[in-house]
Amino acid sequence: METRILGNDLEVSAVGLGCMGFSHASGAPTEKSVAVKTLREAYEMGYTFFDTAECYTGVNPDGSTSYNEELVGEALRDVRDKVVIATKCGVHHAPDQSLILDSSPATIRASVEGSLKRLGMDAIDLYYQHRIDPKVEPEVVAETMAELIREGKIKHWGISETTEDYLRRAHAVCPVTAVENRYSLMARWHGSLFPVLEELGVGFVAFSPMANGFLSGAYTVDSKFEPGTDYRSKMPQYTPEGFEKSRALMELLGRLAEEKNATPAQVSMAWMLCKKPYIVPIPGSRKIERLRENLGAGEIELSESKIATIDTALDGMELPVFGGSKINK
Repeated sequence: METRILGNDLEVSAVGLGCMGFSHASGAPTEKSVAVKTLREAYEMGYTFFDTAECYTGVNPDGSTSYNEELVGEALRDVRDKVVIATKCGVHHAPDQSLILDSSPATIRASVEGSLKRLGMDAIDLYYQHRIDPKVEPEVVAETMAELIREGKIKHWGISETTEDYLRRAHAVCPVTAVENRYSLMARWHGSLFPVLEELGVGFVAFSPMANGFLSGAYTVDSKFEPGTDYRSKMPQYTPEGFEKSRALMELLGRLAEEKNATPAQVSMAWMLCKKPYIVPIPGSRKIERLRENLGAGEIELSESKIATIDTALDGMELPVFGGSKINK
């Protein structure tokens, strides 16, 4: 499996695995033994970069809590030195699934201890501030992360859903290894950060690289998602209007997939992989066949001219507006 470097020296598989769906936001949590087995199979097939978070939790049928970090930790514990595990702090979900933001130093410190225990690790490879907390200055967050690095609790740190100003201020205090923002053919607004990332030497981890599965082409307007526990039930791309607005894009993806003897999902990620050498998509799936398919995106080559042609076509499309769904990972 091809690898990429985030920041100065964090080597990861070119395609990572977003683990959230095993316990959060994709319907009922996967049964623990099945989740652990699937995560381990992902490693065996070539994934070395796994993304989780303390707030990725769900309720099991017996009423117990499914902690995503525990699943990841159990699956990968005996190959710890061969994988990179990223987790996050600073976000909790209210009962209505709205976000509660808290990046105070005390909360970050309590969170890192909890994550280390759930993961069964001595140090976290990549620790993200999950969302910007308007109550806490970036310099304060960065200094807390610097202290955790000095103490050996974490090895690298990053920011999810950051802005240029926030990134610059935080990076000046403690170098940031990666930002993790939404990015896909349907969500390109964070592309404006690329010149800044190149200037600072920061990697870009793309969450929802297939627009929460939409770009796989596996769903239709009749697809149903569990209300409340599956965030796709409220996402604009999955509405009848969303499917209609996305018709031209899906037709374009279909043509490219046929041309490359690939799948729409693979082409949608190859577009970003071939665009910049520091972009690492982290698609999520609970199905072995999908995990294998997603990994294959790293083998597809798209020329600069082909990428430019795709971008020009996207510029002329009126795609669904994500709005508030930007926050859902």
